[in-house]
Amino acid sequence: MCIMAFDANKNMITAAFVQQFHDSFEIASQQKDSRLQAAVTDRGHITGASFTINDMGTIEMTQITTRFGDTVWNVPEAGTRNALMADYGVFVPVEKRDLRKLIADPQGPYLQLTLAAANRKKDDIIYRALLDTVLRKTSDTGAYAPVALPTTQKIVAGKTGMTKAKLIAAKAMFRRNECDEQNGEELYITYNADMLTQILSDTTLTSADFMAVKMLQEGAVFGNWLGFKWLAYEKLDEAKAGEPAVTTKTAAAWCKSAVHLGTGAQYNVDICLRRDKNNTIQISVDASYGAGRANEKKVVAIEFVA
Repeated sequence: MCIMAFDANKNMITAAFVQQFHDSFEIASQQKDSRLQAAVTDRGHITGASFTINDMGTIEMTQITTRFGDTVWNVPEAGTRNALMADYGVFVPVEKRDLRKLIADPQGPYLQLTLAAANRKKDDIIYRALLDTVLRKTSDTGAYAPVALPTTQKIVAGKTGMTKAKLIAAKAMFRRNECDEQNGEELYITYNADMLTQILSDTTLTSADFMAVKMLQEGAVFGNWLGFKWLAYEKLDEAKAGEPAVTTKTAAAWCKSAVHLGTGAQYNVDICLRRDKNNTIQISVDASYGAGRANEKKVVAIEFVA
């Protein structure tokens, strides 16, 4: 009878065996889709370095009291706005050795990251178009001049957070300017985590008179509420002032026709080998976007203390 010596390592996985790494990437928490694109006027593909937005004022009828009198013309104010296109890009290196180690396809999660970045950039451009100046001229011989969002379209922080009074005041501005749902407009408003906290903590806002029961149960702000469609956007403008410093943020409320968005190069993807970087694989994505405000009366900036 032959007795073999017991090998203590026979049931162990030794370091000599191949180690298989995770074959996918867990993508970090992030905004993946454009939330504001559907809330503006999309002009589609734009050829060139810019595109124009034509605006026109209103006219009123006047009573005619003289027979065979002179014609009185009513010429509406008109202007042309210029929205500049800008190029954007993102470049991601993928070490060729990582492909073997990770058994991962760079065209999957890597491209998901770049697409999410492109969608977030659209929202940034739209938000800036809502609040920033826009170039406008009123005659063919004139030059473009910057037009800022007037103070009459701004609700100041007043050392308070997002309150019911501010939301009502914003809604009233759209009514006063004849650009609410009565005129076929769709109204939108941005909100971030600070606004969400303040709104859900305000008992006057979360009562059955102001908010749907489902919204209370789920702790979410969504759909139509107070005449607005609420869109989450965390990159609200932020300013700090005073001692101690007080943080003020700016939300935007607007009509869908208030901003025009144009797309030049739409998410062009290139995957190539960089021989100058030890044959590193490079994923590059480029795009071109531009946006401009069409009417100041269709935008309201709402400041609040965060």
